[in-house]
Amino acid sequence: MTATTIDGRAVSQKIKEQVKMRVERLKEQGVIPGLAVVLVGEDSASHTYVKNKKKSCEALGMRSDLHQFPDTLTEAELLSTIEELNNDPQIHGILVQLPLPAQIDEFKVILAIDPAKDVDGFHPISVGNMMIGKEAFLPCTPHGIMKLLEHYDINPAGKHTVVIGRSNIVGKPVGQLMLQKDATVTYCHSKTTDLASFTRQADILVSAIGRAKLIDQSFIKPGAVVIDVGMNRDENGKLCGDVDFADVSQTASFLTPVPGGVGPMTIAMLMENTVQSAENGLQKDKSAETM
Repeated sequence: MTATTIDGRAVSQKIKEQVKMRVERLKEQGVIPGLAVVLVGEDSASHTYVKNKKKSCEALGMRSDLHQFPDTLTEAELLSTIEELNNDPQIHGILVQLPLPAQIDEFKVILAIDPAKDVDGFHPISVGNMMIGKEAFLPCTPHGIMKLLEHYDINPAGKHTVVIGRSNIVGKPVGQLMLQKDATVTYCHSKTTDLASFTRQADILVSAIGRAKLIDQSFIKPGAVVIDVGMNRDENGKLCGDVDFADVSQTASFLTPVPGGVGPMTIAMLMENTVQSAENGLQKDKSAETM
């Protein structure tokens, strides 16, 4: 058996086409969805992500503002920038690229973003609403994973999902979204003993640990769906995931590649969240007019 490759590029393109139509409808009503990205320091991976986000915005007809600062920026200066963006009616989404320099408290920064513009889905209000199943901006990578499953008609209901990783950005929220789709969820992490004994029980395995090609066939239940969120470099410096793709593809039923799997979905969901924020703002303005 060879696994079906889950094509994140193709699925993300379909989502972007839908987003582009929504952007056109907003423009007809005088609204251009605007995303502000705040970048502090010279982290090369962050610069690459930001460049890709800007490119996607422009391709979809959205406004993209980059606020770039040196890594000597103070916390107070960053919080002041966020406050300005919160109050700018032309900005519908605010994204502060992580990681931040040591002198800046990441949580304080996330807390400062208006939840109505929190298109990353990191604000405690967004997280709380997600936890109880209320409307919220969902974190882009976990949301993208759920969209991939939906596209390939993979229903988590009644399935055992094992998540490796417990970050606030991917691990914790993807498990929660699986739970809302009636999966039974197990979390594994760096302190889990005998990791493979858990992963071999998984109908759906999500790996977000950041260790190149750690997951091979010995970790996989035959026929499992394997979602690789890892973004690593192998011994030759080539981009790869947490999963040994060639090996695991002989056992899994569906498998995401790296690159070209989850990565493109993250940016697509960010675009969708930004457009949703613009639509929410327009709806709010219309409601205010009729009061």
